[in-house]
Amino acid sequence: MLATLITAAVVLPLSAAARPAIPAPPPATLPHLSAATLDKAYAANRANAAEAARMAAAHGDKHRAAADRSLATPAHHLLRFDGRGEGQVTEVFGDLAHADHIAVLVPGSDTSLDTYARFRAEATALHHELTRTDPRTAVIAWLGYQTPDTISTTVTTTGRADQAAPQLREFIRRLKGIADQDEATVSLLCHSYGSVVCARAATDLDATDLVLLGSPGTGADTAAALHTRARVWAARGTDDWVADVPHIKTDLFGTTIGFGTDPMSPSFGANRFAAGDGGHSDYFDPGSVSLTNLARIVLGDTSEVTRA
Repeated sequence: MLATLITAAVVLPLSAAARPAIPAPPPATLPHLSAATLDKAYAANRANAAEAARMAAAHGDKHRAAADRSLATPAHHLLRFDGRGEGQVTEVFGDLAHADHIAVLVPGSDTSLDTYARFRAEATALHHELTRTDPRTAVIAWLGYQTPDTISTTVTTTGRADQAAPQLREFIRRLKGIADQDEATVSLLCHSYGSVVCARAATDLDATDLVLLGSPGTGADTAAALHTRARVWAARGTDDWVADVPHIKTDLFGTTIGFGTDPMSPSFGANRFAAGDGGHSDYFDPGSVSLTNLARIVLGDTSEVTRA
């Protein structure tokens, strides 16, 4: 199995053909982000998404045009939008300026503008769960990097994560300048390959909690090796296929393949919590054990979190 994994990751060519570039305008020029300029930023990004939809439609890509068009509606509060290539978007759910607790979702592989609706549904579910207890919360869906394809060479290395980490670290720093509450907590909920991104950004990250969901590993041997002040948590559903991924880290042809220690291993040292019997894409399902525990972590009710 290990030999097959390494061969597939390094030697075999990708079967998918490169998708033709979809035209889109460059990102909107925004004012300095603060509580006072949020509405202007939201409006500028919606206008940019509307223009991207027109360009995609003229290009003949109806699917992308529809995805862009949906983000251009007033219901979407976009801190950032970039319709070029696979696309990037950062969307806010709730009143960010007055939130006491902020959760930032970082997605894994195969997440793009074309599949954004799935990622958005997860953020929406978490926000609904949080506001049942505390209305002064905000959730941010951060698709701020080009995620790897699940079937690709990039998904087995830290390359995309290394590129994304500085952007994520800077984004978290800027959140403190947007929220009115100096003591607002920030929790990162990092799914699958997104946990690799969060791990690479962890040093000096101004966050209260760092949550690894369905993680293939982080590249670090222990939670302490992440060098973060945040509490580190880990969870995996009993039906998550990631449990069967070999937790290896080896150099092959000058490239490091794999992410090492399983974050669910006691030797890693994370705070392990129950995620129920869900699969790899079920951590934010309404009514699930994992969603309940995630809300408790974000709200700081850590004594109520059910442990694994």
